Amino acid sequence: MKKRIFISLLIVSLLFGSCFEDADDNLQPASTIDIQNFIYRGLNYFYLYKADTPELANDAFANQDELNNFLSNYQTPETLFDYLLSPQDRFSNLYSDYTLIENALSGITLSNGMEFGLVYYPDNSGNVFGYVRYVLPNTDAQSQGLKRGDLFTTVDGQQINENNYNDLLAPNSYTIGLATYNGTDFTLTGETALLNKTQYNENPVYKAETLTVNGNKIGYLMYNGFIKDYDTELNNAFAQFKADGVSSLVLDLRYNGGGSVETATDLASMITGQFNGQVFYQEFWNDDRQADYAENGLFDSTISNGSSISSLNLSQVYIITTRRTASASELVLNGLKPYIDAVQVGDTTTGKFQASFLLYDAPAPQFSRSEANPNHTYAMLPLVFKTANAAGNTDFTEGLFPQIPLQENYFNLGQLGDENEPLLAAALFEIAGRPMPSNKGVQYLKEFSDSNADSPIYGKMIGN
Repeated sequence: MKKRIFISLLIVSLLFGSCFEDADDNLQPASTIDIQNFIYRGLNYFYLYKADTPELANDAFANQDELNNFLSNYQTPETLFDYLLSPQDRFSNLYSDYTLIENALSGITLSNGMEFGLVYYPDNSGNVFGYVRYVLPNTDAQSQGLKRGDLFTTVDGQQINENNYNDLLAPNSYTIGLATYNGTDFTLTGETALLNKTQYNENPVYKAETLTVNGNKIGYLMYNGFIKDYDTELNNAFAQFKADGVSSLVLDLRYNGGGSVETATDLASMITGQFNGQVFYQEFWNDDRQADYAENGLFDSTISNGSSISSLNLSQVYIITTRRTASASELVLNGLKPYIDAVQVGDTTTGKFQASFLLYDAPAPQFSRSEANPNHTYAMLPLVFKTANAAGNTDFTEGLFPQIPLQENYFNLGQLGDENEPLLAAALFEIAGRPMPSNKGVQYLKEFSDSNADSPIYGKMIGN
């Protein structure tokens, strides 16, 4: 049985009818030991790094009683899950409510529309400030007039710091205090913005524009998540690029934390088109699953709904990255490199080359939503296979390094899609064959979190 029956680098199969309905109101709570048995079964069967944990060996326990005695040493499903993970695993997750991740995989989240990063003050005080990366349309943030580059230092009147930021920014409603920075100190402006989170369905195709630079047609695509439900919108963007006659493409993945492997494959096929049927990525599973499940991901000619892909047949692409570029985004970059000149502009990526799929408490091997235990809502996204490109490049734990290194300047972000925005400008200078202007004197500070840090799909690559 091949894994295509039920997986997608974080595109879990959401083929089970209504995936977003609330859990049964009449749940009879499962016991901790029942949930722990599910966790153990799933990891024993599919976990990529199974060999790193002796207790996951097939012969680790002689019978169910022995296994239950082991499981009972852990008071919660979470502590058991953490124990069973390999030290080299930074990305597997356990969820107590699978409806949250099901929604997230379709682009549905609670959001006030302000996508932001958090950065340490330069004085080593532990205080942090927020900067607005972009604002989602038809949200509170937009109605409050927030824009990219706005700075804020307080939430509900309290200074944000490395210890309180989670508590301050977690509520569904809060007020930020806007600030300015003079190169040394932050000063509150007296302006505030009250922001309320509501359920929001985000189109990851944030910008798709054709720029005319020195007579050349250059496509610019800012793409913020590999969400299969929006494959048509992504394909339409490339159809427009094709109609506009673009000869170069700048793909902006600077804030893209990953998502569907299938969509990543389709995106790579939209950029190219001349490699249909050739190997885009290879898979490597645990020793028990490799023979039955591993198969190459191939450049293809259709998106998930069967529509033909609009391909540009490019031999070069410029991809903007930051430390928040992860998983399926890295798959695109790594997978293209053996075939075309994939020029990376910006900062080093996260270093995530493994894929997952959502396991429910159901019989192996499907672990499917349709057969899930109705008495609890636990599910997990363990790492199940790692990817390599056609040339064998994998295990890039330190990330993928740019040919044109340039970090974002939090105090001069520029406007996304504008030719003068620093990272886009760097790509355009390279396309034009001109030297990039000097960034000498720019103050770079340490970023440590952002608005997507707690997203259930950040840094996930969901298998097909």
